[in-house]
Amino acid sequence: MKSKVGYIKGLFLLVLVGFLYGFAEHRHRARKISEVKIEFMEDENLYITEEAVNKLLIQNNLELTSIDKETLDLNRVEILLKNHDMIENAEVYLNLDGKLKADIIQRKPIGRVVGNASFYLDKNGEVMPLSPYYSARVPMLFGFDSENVSKVYPLVDYIRKDKFLTQHITGINRLNNGKFELEMRKLDFSVYFGKAEDIPLKFNNFKVFYKKALKDNKLDAYKKVNLQFGNQVVCTKK
Repeated sequence: MKSKVGYIKGLFLLVLVGFLYGFAEHRHRARKISEVKIEFMEDENLYITEEAVNKLLIQNNLELTSIDKETLDLNRVEILLKNHDMIENAEVYLNLDGKLKADIIQRKPIGRVVGNASFYLDKNGEVMPLSPYYSARVPMLFGFDSENVSKVYPLVDYIRKDKFLTQHITGINRLNNGKFELEMRKLDFSVYFGKAEDIPLKFNNFKVFYKKALKDNKLDAYKKVNLQFGNQVVCTKK
């Protein structure tokens, strides 16, 4: 008899605990979100601001601090953010203290097309619109449009990963024959690169030429440096 009473008490306590947990969980979910915290990861320069993100959410009927946790669709918020032209990825989640956190990774421009249409080329080789908040300091790309800009991506991507090249190359021209010419910072000569092939070899040759010409104080003696032959550097004097 005692064991039966003990069993009933245990079952009652189990049901009570389950009820209280469910009630607390329901109240927790029914609480409004106390704060929305937006954090931009990796990049220092903001191509989209926190204010712009909040405005985007409000325009899509997502004024998050007025929504309770049970109603909030985190997946919908993530998709909305990821679809923005300046955002590469977003992770949205709720903290235990009732704050909603959005970790945002922005798209990274590596080149800027200048011409009839102006836009960025991003680190994934895709077209990225200009930002109203910040202008990236990247090489200027001339003679390109959205259809052919992918052809220069291997060249621009290589340049942005090399400190020396990033410091010295300010622009890339697409010539009528489809080959490329480089514009240099503070150097009075152009660099004829040719096709975007044998890129490491051509740039290694250029670095050797540059160091030798700098040492000999002859950088101002040339008007054109030709890298298209791959295994040699051909220079034209002024």
